[in-house]
Amino acid sequence: MQRLLVAILAAVDAAIAAAVGLAVLLAPLTLLWTLAFGSAADWGALWPVAGALWQFGHGVPLDIVIGDTIVSAVGISPDAASFTLSLTPLAFLVFTLLFAARSGTRAARSGAWMLGVVAGTVAFAAIAVGVALSSEVQAARVLLWLAVVLPAAIYLVGALGGAVHYAWREGDGGVIDRLHDRVDAWGDEWNAVPAALVRGAAAVVVALTGIAGLGIAIMVLLRGGDVVALFEAARVDATGATVLTLGHLAYLPTLLVWALAWIAGPGFALGTGTAVSPAGTQLGVVPGIPVFGLLPENSSFWMLIVVLLPVAAGAFAGWIVRSRLVWENSAQRLAPRAVIAFGIAVLSAGAVGIAAVLASGSIGPGRMAEVGPHAGWTMLAVGVEVAIGAAVLLLAPRHRDELAEERTDRWIAEMGASPTTDADRAAAANDAASDPDQNDTQPLDEHGFFGDGSTSAPR
Repeated sequence: MQRLLVAILAAVDAAIAAAVGLAVLLAPLTLLWTLAFGSAADWGALWPVAGALWQFGHGVPLDIVIGDTIVSAVGISPDAASFTLSLTPLAFLVFTLLFAARSGTRAARSGAWMLGVVAGTVAFAAIAVGVALSSEVQAARVLLWLAVVLPAAIYLVGALGGAVHYAWREGDGGVIDRLHDRVDAWGDEWNAVPAALVRGAAAVVVALTGIAGLGIAIMVLLRGGDVVALFEAARVDATGATVLTLGHLAYLPTLLVWALAWIAGPGFALGTGTAVSPAGTQLGVVPGIPVFGLLPENSSFWMLIVVLLPVAAGAFAGWIVRSRLVWENSAQRLAPRAVIAFGIAVLSAGAVGIAAVLASGSIGPGRMAEVGPHAGWTMLAVGVEVAIGAAVLLLAPRHRDELAEERTDRWIAEMGASPTTDADRAAAANDAASDPDQNDTQPLDEHGFFGDGSTSAPR
C-alpha cells in the first residue's frame, strides 16, 4: 500500500507543479485580457494563449505565423510574416526543475524513489499532452511531440536529481547503496572523489550565478536611464508596461546566462554577425526592447580582467572541497586531487553549456534568428578558467598551519567523546531510566509523513 501511496503523491506533486505554472500565466493574462478588451474579450482564446506560453517556457519553440490582414495593415515585409521564436524564458523551466527536485527528494525519503520519479514524470507528461491538445493557436504553432517530450524531460531531470542526491546521502537500501558500497571499496584515496566532484561543481555554479547577478545589478545602476528611455519610447499604456515588466522578469534567468557568458569571455550574439563581449561590442540595429538598454555600448581590452571572476569561482570551490578532504583525511595524494580539480571543471562547463543552449535561440525573422551565447565557446572558457582556479587550491601542497588546524579539530572532536563526558551521559541515562514518564510518546514515522521507517539510517 505504501508504494501505491508514494506513486499517488508523486503524481499529485507533478499536477501541482503544472497547475502552479499555468496559474502564474493565467492570473496576469486574465487581468490584462479584461483591461485590454473589456466585455468584448474573446475568453475562448485565453486558455490557448496560456497553454502556448507554458509550453514555450519549457523550451518548446513556437512557429509564429502573422496573418495577411495584419501584414498589410502594419506594412511589414511578407518575408517577416513567419519565423520561429525559440529564446526560452527560463523562469518557468527553473521553477519546474526545483519543484520536481523537491518531489524526487520526498519519494527518496519514503524509500521508493524510482517509483516516485516514474510516477511524477508520467503524470507531468500526461498533463503536457492535455495542454498541447487543448491549446492550439493558429498564430503560434508547436510540434506535438516536442510539446510533450520537453516538459516531461525537464521534470524527469529535476525529480531524478533530487531523488539520487537524497539517496546517495542517506541511503535507499537498493541500487544507490550498492553503488555507494562499490565507491567505498576504492579506498580512502579515491572514495571521496565522486562526492567532491558534485560538491565542487555545485559551488562553482552557485558562485557564477551570484557573479552574473551582481553584474546585472551593476549594469542596472549604470545604464538604468537607458532602460527607462526605451520604456518611454515604446509609448505603451499601463497594461503594455505591465506586460513588458512581467516579460523581463520571466527572462531574468536567461539574462543571467548571457551575463555569465560575457564575464567568461566569449560573450553573446544579438543577431547574425554581432558580438557583445569584454573584448569588443559589434552591434547593428537592436530591437527597442527595454532590457537591451543594459548592453554596453563600448568595450575595452582591459575589460578582459573579468575573466578572473570564474577563476575565483573555481578557487572558491577548490577551497570548499579541500577543507572537506582535510577533515575526512582522504585524497591526500596528488592523483585523486588532480582528478577532482579536472572533474569540477568538466561538470561546471557542462552545466554552463546546457544553460547556454537553453538561453540561445531566435527572437524574430532574418538576422534575429541568432541570439544568445555560443554554447561550445562558453563551455570551453568556463572549463579552462574554473580548472585553473580549482587546481590552484587543490594541487597546492598542504602547509604547516593546515595540518595544525586539522590536528586541533580532531582533538576537539575526540574530547567531545571523552570518558568523563561519556560517564556523565551514562549517569543521566540511568537517572532517566529509574524515573520513567508514563506519558512519553514516540514519533510514528521518522522518515517523512508518508514513510514507514524502512529507509536506511543516514550515512
